[in-house]
Formats: sequence, structure tokens, C-alpha cells
Amino acid sequence: MDLASVLHLLPREGAPSPLYVYLHDADASVLAMAQVADRFAQAYPQGAHLITDGFAAGGRAWRRAEDGEVSTLPVRAAAALPPLVDFVRDAQRRLGVAPAATALVGFSWGAILALEVAQAYPDLVGRVVAIAGRYAALPAVPPKAVVHLVQGKDDLAIPARHAVEAASRLVALGGDVTADVVPAIGHAPHPALVERALGQLQTFLPRRVWAEALACAPLLATRADSRDLDRPVRPSAANDPG
Repeated sequence: MDLASVLHLLPREGAPSPLYVYLHDADASVLAMAQVADRFAQAYPQGAHLITDGFAAGGRAWRRAEDGEVSTLPVRAAAALPPLVDFVRDAQRRLGVAPAATALVGFSWGAILALEVAQAYPDLVGRVVAIAGRYAALPAVPPKAVVHLVQGKDDLAIPARHAVEAASRLVALGGDVTADVVPAIGHAPHPALVERALGQLQTFLPRRVWAEALACAPLLATRADSRDLDRPVRPSAANDPG
């Protein structure tokens, strides 16, 4: 990976973390995700923000997700994954960022690839932000990555029902997922969708993190009634100075 050939934003000083890799739509360019990356960089100034320019011949030759039969979508997506995986791994190695601190942020076809790569390579990234995207095929096992789906309700290219269906499937599988469908927005990396995704990134607590916290500090079953409210609290043995 040559950073000089990749549109990138890096912190002014110190080691970068997290790592964000942005994936544009088919037949687009890095500039299509520049505003998205800039907004994420404002929220995460210490992160490394890399915008790729496609991996097929000619760089921008990703086929549109809506072209051809839906049944061929998994095959087309799978064919595009290996060079993307190589790019992410190389960026992680060069920048010293762990997979858990790596996120893919994709729009449309880029969102499809982000979802599929996290499914096919479960240890590659920790988060996926899919803007106006969908799974090529609904997963049969939960992804390790936390998945954030954001979609415009008026999206005609990839209808919002795909986000709802994907979220329902991931919840049923026990995965970590958020899904937001925003009214009056079509098929675009709209600022409102970007803000909704950032909000979920900054506030959503994955269930495995909550489970680990409970395992470290298990809840103790207690019983109390209204009479206990008038009784003084007795110090525990550990805190009893006498």
C-alpha cells in the first residue's frame, strides 16, 4: 500500500487509531466518499482515514450492485473481496492498527463489500458502517464485527427493507447490529445518514462487552421489603473498621 496513491487523512502527530477504510459506490471515485471521510475525521481526529479507489481493472470498474440478476450478487461480491482484504491487512500492518480497531465505511456497492468482507473474514475488522447497502445474501452465522446499517426510507436503488431484514436476521443470530431508516432520503451518502452512523458508533455498546462486564462483576440476587427502608445499613465485613 502506497499512501501517496490513496486519498488519506492522518493525525498530525502520534500513532493513528482507529483505522477507517472508505469504500465508494460502483463507477464512482474517491471523491465520492471525501465528505464522509472528512466528517468521520472530525469525530475521530486521531484515526487514520483511507479512501480506496476500487480494486478492479481501471480502479473504478466495480459493477453496480443493481446490475444483472440478484442471484449473481453473492458471486460478484465474493470476486471483489480478495484485493480489498489485502489492502486492509496491509494498511493495518503499516499503520500499526489492530483489526478490532479497524472499521469499514461503505456506500451502496461499497457497503455491500464491507458487509460481505466482514462476514467472509470475521477477524479482519471490528466495525462495519453500511450506508444504503445490503447483504449479497443474508448471513447464516453472526458476524464478529459490530454492524451499523443506515438507510434512506426513499431509497429506490436498494430499498430500506433490506436494512430491516438484515437487522432482524443478525438479532436472531445473536449479532451486534444497529439499523436506522431515515425519512425523506434517497440513495445517497446523505449527511443525515452519516450523522446517524456516527451516533451509533459513539454510543452503541456491543452485547459481548456488556457480557464481559457482567462476568467481571456478577449481579447478586437480593430480597428486600418496605421495612428495610427504616433500618440502618450495616457495614460490610470488608469496610467494618471494628
